[in-house]
Amino acid sequence: MNKRILITPLNWGLGHATRCIPIINALIENKFTPVIASDGMALEILKKEFPNLEHFELPSYHIIYPKNKHLFKLKLLQHAPKLLKAIKAEKKVIANLIKTKHIHGIISDNRLGAFNKQIPSVFITHQLQVLSGNTTWFSSKLHETYIRRFDECWVPDSKTAPNLGGKLSHGDIKNLLVKYIGPLSRFSKKEKVIEYDIMVLLSGPEPQRSLFEKKLLEELEHYSGKVLFVRGVVEAHQTIEKTGNLTLYNFMTSNTLENSLNASKLILSRSGYTTIMDLAKLGKQAFFIPTPGQFEQEYLAKRLDRLQLVPSCKQDDFKLSKLEKTSEYKGLSHFEKPIDYQSLFSLFQTK
Repeated sequence: MNKRILITPLNWGLGHATRCIPIINALIENKFTPVIASDGMALEILKKEFPNLEHFELPSYHIIYPKNKHLFKLKLLQHAPKLLKAIKAEKKVIANLIKTKHIHGIISDNRLGAFNKQIPSVFITHQLQVLSGNTTWFSSKLHETYIRRFDECWVPDSKTAPNLGGKLSHGDIKNLLVKYIGPLSRFSKKEKVIEYDIMVLLSGPEPQRSLFEKKLLEELEHYSGKVLFVRGVVEAHQTIEKTGNLTLYNFMTSNTLENSLNASKLILSRSGYTTIMDLAKLGKQAFFIPTPGQFEQEYLAKRLDRLQLVPSCKQDDFKLSKLEKTSEYKGLSHFEKPIDYQSLFSLFQTK
């Protein structure tokens, strides 16, 4: 019988789930049986990508962004007791799944309670340093205490320069087996005729996703070029609306999204790490608007702007005219570094 590996992405936007797609495909290619466990839209998008795989629901962390970015840390602090309760409940569900569904290993993408000492457990993160302003040292140490409960930590970035994460994905963590596996993307670069001048790609927790959507639709209302707008809302059925030069999707699965990205001249999106990995794989021009108050996205956007790769601005400052800056930037570079999945998955053959 193929060994059964539980894949558990965090439901915080769609990035954690979508970057698990190449790992799930690699598990299948290497004769493992993936089993999916998550919650919310992260679970729904993987169910649509892999309808034939078993899937289970985990307790939700209920992460909600404040409208005021300055209240972000306060909201997280207030939410901490509920988060700890959810992690404790998650551990119980994981233990039950291991026992009843014959799980042989776990790959957790940022789900802190998705581990078990009875079987090999892997934690995937691009944040060895968790940026939180003047409390970065504390949030990083706290994150490290959870990572240490796993057998290995996989970082989807290059260990040496050039890399995508900068100080975010690089840190001095002693006595922890950290493997830099290279950037993860479910997409492939294809030569396509450009159909869209701008492709908007939304994701992330509410209410900021909806606020961002409203602002962009207002800005694009009188734009004369062709726009493809993906709202990032995973629902039971895909919807497509066309108004003038604007085509609006609620969500896209991988094949459609890959073709659309390749057929778009410029990508307008958040500066989430998974989005950056995808656009680097495709070698795309982009413009980033980080989620207000999310230190990680703000750092990544500023870093790529400083390197003259991708321009960016704050959400409140965005105007359509700012997209003209992209012609002065290099764009993200196409990378072709194969991941040695056979070596990575050997961990699950040891027990």
